[in-house]
Amino acid sequence: MNILKIISTAVLLILGSGHAYADVDLPTKFSNQGSIGNTRHNLTQRQASGGGPNGVNMDPYRNDYVEVCVYCHTPHGAATTVSLPLWNRTMKATSYTTYSQLGTTSLTQPVSQPGINSLSCLSCHDGQTAVDSIINMPGSGRYLASQEASQNDAFLNAWTNTRGPDAGVHGKLSLGECLSCHNPAAGFVGAGAPDFTIADIGTDLRNDHPVGIVFPPSSGPGTDFNTPAGVKGTTRYFDSNGNGNMDSGDVRIYDTAGAVKVECASCHDPHGVPSAGPGTTFKPTFLRVTNTGSALCLTCHIK
Repeated sequence: MNILKIISTAVLLILGSGHAYADVDLPTKFSNQGSIGNTRHNLTQRQASGGGPNGVNMDPYRNDYVEVCVYCHTPHGAATTVSLPLWNRTMKATSYTTYSQLGTTSLTQPVSQPGINSLSCLSCHDGQTAVDSIINMPGSGRYLASQEASQNDAFLNAWTNTRGPDAGVHGKLSLGECLSCHNPAAGFVGAGAPDFTIADIGTDLRNDHPVGIVFPPSSGPGTDFNTPAGVKGTTRYFDSNGNGNMDSGDVRIYDTAGAVKVECASCHDPHGVPSAGPGTTFKPTFLRVTNTGSALCLTCHIK
């Protein structure tokens, strides 16, 4: 990454924000209401509520595609090798360190490599792929099939940013890249930048709830697990409001390679889930169920 660009960005942030260091996770300037466009998953970085990080400061490090949804989805030219809706992100072949490699005896169920409903999240959060590495850019003639499995910076450099300087670097959510500024240790180059280190999961998944873990086939009274009674296709879900629909606020488990497993999207919805109905603030960290009083844990676990 070009250190001069980092320093110039820092100067802009210092002048515009008055913050000395990124030593805390600064409160979000997004409203976290209404749509994904008002959350930190809006990678254009131009939020609805004013006064937040200026997208121009981010432009040298990722393409601003103007469209919020295109960082993950495209109506045309979507990925053909993954079973995700209109998927538009590069999905590198990556091997993850899982709890099965820890030698622990505390787990009663087998753990495999993450399934597709975790890999979609990890395509950003494992820090292996640029946040703007997509297959099909907005507009005609901006599609590259090989982008499905491999990041091509020459292809990404072809984008012309209409709202600021073109990207010369395509940052990953990792140390030395996006976290050069979004890190408490960044010093003055991270002035005014929120701390995103918690979002840098990496490829060692042993510090998080297991994903790719088989949900116990024996559940209900007398066991350690509740029964997800709702069924939609191959997905089982906990029908929290009893309406018979798999809503965004319902924890779910996915059929992956013939076994029903817990994945990242079991507990998280990247689009945001209102805390108390339409118009209310989304639940923190994109959770489907707020974990106050361990409510999220107790959705599945009987303890």
